[in-house]
Amino acid sequence: MHLLLNSIKCSACGKCASVCIRDNLKLVGDHIEETGGNCFDCGQCMAVCKEDAIRLKAYENQEDRIEDYNPKEIPFSYDEYIQFLKQRRSCRWFTRKEVSKEEYEKLFEAAYYSPSAQNMQDVEFLVVKDNLQEFLEHVYSIIKVEEDEFPRIAQFGDYLKHPDNYKNNPFLWEGKELILTFSNNIMNGIIASTRVELAAYTLGLGGFYSLFLSKADSIDHDKLMEFFPQIDSDKHMSSVFVIGHPRTRFLRTIPHKKIKFDYY
Repeated sequence: MHLLLNSIKCSACGKCASVCIRDNLKLVGDHIEETGGNCFDCGQCMAVCKEDAIRLKAYENQEDRIEDYNPKEIPFSYDEYIQFLKQRRSCRWFTRKEVSKEEYEKLFEAAYYSPSAQNMQDVEFLVVKDNLQEFLEHVYSIIKVEEDEFPRIAQFGDYLKHPDNYKNNPFLWEGKELILTFSNNIMNGIIASTRVELAAYTLGLGGFYSLFLSKADSIDHDKLMEFFPQIDSDKHMSSVFVIGHPRTRFLRTIPHKKIKFDYY
């Protein structure tokens, strides 16, 4: 059984059973019971209960994470959200100030509340800072097979050999820190990393996604994971986000191609 059910608090309203997609709950007289169904700890029953009569056994020691709120009170408006998205821009120019441990903890707090397919919660992050040079050389050893197709990769290889010939790193520009996202399900990692990226802007941080560093996983996943023995090799590197304290502030948004959509 997955749930801690308080039969005294329970009002037998049945809302928990109505939102359970695994049919793990049923009304028995004046209280609710588990059926022994295929529960996957999604917590929908707990979140919808008016009487706070349900807890998840798997997280009973994380009471500090539980917070009630009024679902009718959205923290910000649609216009405020759109304005926030307009102001966020990719940033490649950074100060020398490092991202602090406290800032990273806040960023990953945003990912804590990220959804995942079937509640897999399979996402984990790795900050690359002290071993940055070794990581870049390892990635290049993988992606160099495509340098004929992508001149930027060849340029990056030359940079690793002759850094003094370049003003900036062809992949990182002024970036010195990376957030790598790993997950079994690629979409879970992408969704979580997007939440981290948006949280970064609220903290005055900035960054951009690296296309070329991310290529390493699709070209030779097994070789890439040799660099990360502490991470389950079945997980894929979903994204690489270069992060730092911006030294440039942008003053306006720019036009984009119109989003295509239709109704069927």
